[in-house]
Parts: sequence; structure tokens; C-alpha cells
Amino acid sequence: MDQPDDGRRFTAMYEANYRQVYAYAVSRAGRDLADDVVGDTFLVAWRRWTAVPRDPLPWLLGVARNVLRERYRAEERQAGLAAEMRAWVDEARADVADGVVEKAAMLAALSRLAEDDRELLTLIAWHGLSPREASTVVGCSTATYFVRLHRARKRLESAFAYTSPSPQPAPTKEYSQ
Repeated sequence: MDQPDDGRRFTAMYEANYRQVYAYAVSRAGRDLADDVVGDTFLVAWRRWTAVPRDPLPWLLGVARNVLRERYRAEERQAGLAAEMRAWVDEARADVADGVVEKAAMLAALSRLAEDDRELLTLIAWHGLSPREASTVVGCSTATYFVRLHRARKRLESAFAYTSPSPQPAPTKEYSQ
């Protein structure tokens, strides 16, 4: 959209279709998410202005549907990851009696990190990828991956220090003479 005419046409299209797209979003996701869905829908329309058909409403509703589906998938992924991390922490806590306190602390620290940091750390440590392969997964250069990995390790170290149990001082014995 580089023509002033396109901006006016987009505004007219937005004003003509906003209410219907909003009503669709409310009916599918409720009022709490409707504004975000509508905003994302019209952002896609703005970015793909040349793909918007003459009768834009069906196309806009299709975009809104995809926005909602992607949002639900992301929420399900996050919920699944959080549940998995809690399960790992719970499992590690069960091992505490067997001397695996550090494992529980590490998993708890890992669960406190942002998803991006966990991904950077686990691609190499758990999934066995090389830094080059891991950088391809996250979509950056190998050098950038190393910088991000270094920062993620520092944040993990801080989270671990916060999480790991501090050693308790041994009780002192007082002798009376």
C-alpha cells in the first residue's frame, strides 16, 4: 500500500466491515479476545491488501477464523508445555529422596524461563542438535544463536541460583562443662 488512494480504500473497507468481523470474533472467542482478533485480521488485510477481493467480508472472516485457530493452537501449546514442565518438576521432586535435589531445582529453574530461552537450551541439550541445526530451527545465524544461547544460559543460571535449595548449616552442639 504505497498509494494514498489505497489508504482511503482500506479505510472505507475497514469501516464497512468492522462490525461484522467484530461480531464474528465475539461469537467465536468472546468479548475479551474480539478486539485482538479484529486487529490482527485487519493487520493481515493491510499487509496483503492486493490479495483482498472486491467483496472482502468472506475473506476477512476467513482470516479472522485463521487468527482464532492460531491463537487457540498457541494457547494449547503453552498449556501443554506448562503441564509438561510441571510434570517434570513433580517427577523430579519425587526423586528427591533418592538424592536428585539438583535435578528438581534445575527443572524448576528451567520452567521459570521464557519459552524462547527454554527452546534455545533444549534444542542442543535434549534434542541433540548442533548449534548450526538449532540456529536453523529458530531462524537466525549460528553466531546469533550462540549469543542468544549465552544469554539464556545466564538467565538459567540466575533462575537456578534462585531455585536451588541453600545448604542448611549444621546444627552446633553446645557442651556444658
